[in-house]
Amino acid sequence: MEKGKGLARRWAVELHDVSSSSSSPAFPDPPGFTRSAPEADDAASARQRKETEAAWKGQKAWEVAQAPFKNLMMMGFMMWMAGSTVHLFSIGIVFSALWQPFNALRSVGKVFEPFKDPRVDTLAPKLLFTALNLAAMGLGVWKLNTLGLLPTNASDWVSSLSPAREVEYAGGGIPLM
Repeated sequence: MEKGKGLARRWAVELHDVSSSSSSPAFPDPPGFTRSAPEADDAASARQRKETEAAWKGQKAWEVAQAPFKNLMMMGFMMWMAGSTVHLFSIGIVFSALWQPFNALRSVGKVFEPFKDPRVDTLAPKLLFTALNLAAMGLGVWKLNTLGLLPTNASDWVSSLSPAREVEYAGGGIPLM
C-alpha cells in the first residue's frame, strides 16, 4: 500500500473561520478584556505614541546639546595637566581642543537630524550645543595664548614692519689707508 493513501489520519484541522461572530456564547471574554471599537483605541494609542515619541526626541535633543559640556570639562583638565610649556603633548591637546569643536560646529545639522520632528523644537538645543562648542574653542584659544603661540605683542609683528628710515648719518674720521 502506498504511503499516505487509504490511511485515515488520527488528527485533522478544521480551517473554517469561527471568529466571524462578534462573541461566541461558548467562550466568554477573559477578565479585564473589553470589546470596543478598534479604530478609537488605535487612534488614541497612535496619538499617545506620537506624543511620547516627540517627548523622547526632545529629551534626547537636550542630552545631545549638553554633551559638549562633559568634553569641555575633560579638555580643561587635560590642558591643566599639560602645563604651560610648549612641547608635543601640549600642542596636541590644544590642536584637539580646537579641532573637535570646529568639527562639531560644522555638523550641527547632522547631529540634530534624528530629532527633526514638527512637534519637537530643536532651536534651543542647537543654540546650547553651539554655545558650548564655542566655549570649548575659546578654551583652546586661551591655552594657545598662555603657551605664547598667539601673536599678541607688538614684538611679534616686527618682521612685518618696514625698516626705519635713517635720520642721522655719521661720517668723518681719518682714513686708515
